[in-house]
Amino acid sequence: MPHVSMVLTPSFQFLALGVQAAFELANVLKDEAYYSLSISSVEGGPVTSSSGFAVPTVKLREVGPTDTLLLLAGLTPPPQQDEMTLEALRSMAKVSRRVAGLCTGAFLLGQMGLLDGRRATTHWSYAQDMRRGFPNVRVEDDRIFINEGPVWTSAGLTAGLDLAVALIEKDLGRDIASAVARRLVMHHRRAGGQSQHSELLELAPSTDRIQKALIHAKANLSNLLTVEELADVAALSPRQFSRAFRSETGKTPAKAVEQIRIEAARLMIEETRHPMDQVARETGFVDLRRMREAFLRQYGQPPQTIRRLARAV
Repeated sequence: MPHVSMVLTPSFQFLALGVQAAFELANVLKDEAYYSLSISSVEGGPVTSSSGFAVPTVKLREVGPTDTLLLLAGLTPPPQQDEMTLEALRSMAKVSRRVAGLCTGAFLLGQMGLLDGRRATTHWSYAQDMRRGFPNVRVEDDRIFINEGPVWTSAGLTAGLDLAVALIEKDLGRDIASAVARRLVMHHRRAGGQSQHSELLELAPSTDRIQKALIHAKANLSNLLTVEELADVAALSPRQFSRAFRSETGKTPAKAVEQIRIEAARLMIEETRHPMDQVARETGFVDLRRMREAFLRQYGQPPQTIRRLARAV
């Protein structure tokens, strides 16, 4: 029975504990206790989270044989751990099949020396801190999670669930993993190579009219999506719509539509094997040349490179 232990460090982020639910659901869906679970720490006893709640833990060396270690830290990069703590974590990692740093837990892996020469990710806002602190690590700050042999790292908070579902897929297959994602009411299972950013989230309009137009755009990418079409959805004149749209989002409607097309195309490229010309048509770019030009402007890389990187997680 594979044992999964969540290892807490002081001021860990409480939300990250929800990752354990993925393994609990896998047991339910498997109709057997496939995974055994524990919450541990190096010293054992209660560990206080960043929100002030203390969680009881088992001393790490008393957990017994562990298949998977999930390392949790705080909302900001954790301070340098003392050598006794790091050695205890290294010793357990050596006898575990795999170890994962969730969000800033990746910094713990860096302090343990397990990321040297490897690719890794973390919350995008701490990527530069990781580069400075661990120059031998190839930090990729726009990935949901990265798997490098026995070492896994994930982006911020909810990305830990994507990583957990990926671990479950490795163990139990795609059907169980997809069922776990549905039970967790995950909007969709994100591939590790997917971007951490959401264009709709970043646009963040303040009125329902502009939000409705953006939702319409995302649902109808094969349309031309002219200002007139979007203004009609928002029940505004084209001039009123353009002015209100720029005021609320900081972008012109045309630029926002291109960004939504790029995001949708990147998702298809990362998660499907559809030919590139089909992706271009279905996301409204009309042809591959225009899609390629948009990707080069946005990412500095062509669509083929994005797909190759997504397959490499």
